[in-house]
Amino acid sequence: MAACNDRMRTLRRHRENHRTDRIGWLRAAVLGANDGILSTASLLVGVAAAAASHSSLVMTGVAGLVAGAMSMAAGEYVSVHSQADTEMADLARERAELAADPEAELRELGAIYETRGLDRDLAVQVAVQLTKHDALGVHARDELGISGPHSARPVQAALASAASFAAGATLPVAVVAVAPALGLSYSIFGTSLTFLAALGAIAARAGGANALAGAWRVTFWGALAMAVTAGVGALFGASV
Repeated sequence: MAACNDRMRTLRRHRENHRTDRIGWLRAAVLGANDGILSTASLLVGVAAAAASHSSLVMTGVAGLVAGAMSMAAGEYVSVHSQADTEMADLARERAELAADPEAELRELGAIYETRGLDRDLAVQVAVQLTKHDALGVHARDELGISGPHSARPVQAALASAASFAAGATLPVAVVAVAPALGLSYSIFGTSLTFLAALGAIAARAGGANALAGAWRVTFWGALAMAVTAGVGALFGASV
């Protein structure tokens, strides 16, 4: 009996930290920081290639930071809010179906568990027990795929995107502010690739993926984007 009680206490103390709980904010934060570094650095490299003055580059960087952060916040809010609206509409319909025909919804839930590997009798028992506990919650999770950690949070996503974009954009702007004018394009290019590689590695590590692969993926596309922008800037600068 004592051993059984000890086992139960151990089970109650057991906690697991799953990385999927981070999906919502991690996606928004990584996307914002990556865009902040890459779009601002590409903008600055392109303007620098067009032979702009140092003061113009600083102002361009600051303007790009502010505009990009506001754009990211607005875009993320609208996008995630659309997802939240869809989730709320599905939940409202499910609530109405539970009120109109609870037996049909119970059979539907049992069928879901049966397709996942439970035998019919056990699937029905599980469906009955979970329905008694929280009918709408269990249908939201197992029928609609809506759960707490993964549900849409528009304000959280908007703030995370804006803050992370601003943090990422600050890095190339700071380089422009302190780096010597001679070879400034190369300074922006090199430091921004370093920032992107670090971001890719950190994001991959936080998500449980390979850090080197994450760093390489972000760095490759960042280098390509800045090279194309520099080419456009040089083309327009030469034609002025």
